[in-house]
Amino acid sequence: MSTTLSGRFSQDVERLREEVIAWRRHLHQYPELSFQEKKTSRFVYETLQTFPGLIVNRPTPTSAMARLIGKQPGRIVALRADMDALPIQEESGVPFSSRNPGVMHACGHDGHTAMLLGVAKIFSQMADRITGELRFLFQHAEEKFPGGARELVRAGVMEGVDAVVGVHLWTPLAVGKVGVAYGPMMAAPDLFRLTIQGKGGHAAAPHQTVDAIAIGAQAVTNLQHLVSRRTDPLDSLVISITEFHAGTEHNIIPDKVEIVGSVRTFDPALREMAPEWIEQVIRGVTSAHGADYELRVERGYHPVINDEMVTRTVEEAVVEALGTNVIERVKPSMGGEDFSAYQQVTPGTFLFIGAGNPDKGAVYPHHHPRFTIDEDALVIGMNALVHGAWKLLHA
Repeated sequence: MSTTLSGRFSQDVERLREEVIAWRRHLHQYPELSFQEKKTSRFVYETLQTFPGLIVNRPTPTSAMARLIGKQPGRIVALRADMDALPIQEESGVPFSSRNPGVMHACGHDGHTAMLLGVAKIFSQMADRITGELRFLFQHAEEKFPGGARELVRAGVMEGVDAVVGVHLWTPLAVGKVGVAYGPMMAAPDLFRLTIQGKGGHAAAPHQTVDAIAIGAQAVTNLQHLVSRRTDPLDSLVISITEFHAGTEHNIIPDKVEIVGSVRTFDPALREMAPEWIEQVIRGVTSAHGADYELRVERGYHPVINDEMVTRTVEEAVVEALGTNVIERVKPSMGGEDFSAYQQVTPGTFLFIGAGNPDKGAVYPHHHPRFTIDEDALVIGMNALVHGAWKLLHA
């Protein structure tokens, strides 16, 4: 990439800073849950239509896509932003807090959407210099399985794509940094739903019951042994119990317990074995105490595995634009991301954009009611996307 062109991109990004921040704040005020992003996708669609040279469409009712086709054939590069929010009551205190009770952009997707709008606007103004094609994917429902990415893939948005790039604003990483990982980046998030059926009765006579709560508590404890004693310490397995429902009154031993848990892995073989191990534990605990059980395992997204060539190309572009000190090697996260659905079709990379800053209150974890970002991260993210996309077009 020429120094002149890199400089122009950076200037364009800086020029759009305030507009992108305004887009982000608007989206933050009007968050919508997964598969319900009607107003969000309409806002994106209508904004894209104001940019010259883009072919804009709606692959699904709550998503949007824009295509910028160059005058000469070449590589096709896709850039993705997710748009959905979470069922959380916001407590951040920012003046542009959510106006939709119980719904909040607590994961930065409003920023992802605003950044990609900015990148689309930059490229739309230089369509005569594009060789190949750029696709801007504004995806619904990243937060809720089966996820919007799979729907978009089925709708054909990845047909012919040579490389795909996604970014995620990341408060554990300081603003000004771009987190890069080669290979495994984010885990496969599966879940299980367990019902333990015992025999209820009076709290004063537990010997006349089959205590589902006591049995469930043993199951929860023993499941942790799968991580500490069944799994190679060098492998990655997380089993987290996230729901435990039982009982209606202090003097009643309930007959049933319902438990929900999350199982996260990178390795395909370990992913296959984990449900079998879980059932072995549940079967042993329940049979020992005369209870029955029902176990259902639901597969989540595939793990995000970054392609080496695409990752290296984007990293080089970021270094050329922002300098070597911006790059930070990051460890894989056990969080899940349906960006992996695109990587099942074509090589891609997923980056973390540092958004944490204690001086601006950007210290809370993702999915927290007081979550917020340092908006300077939006400029870094746009630079990573615009420079990375350009270099991939000419790789």
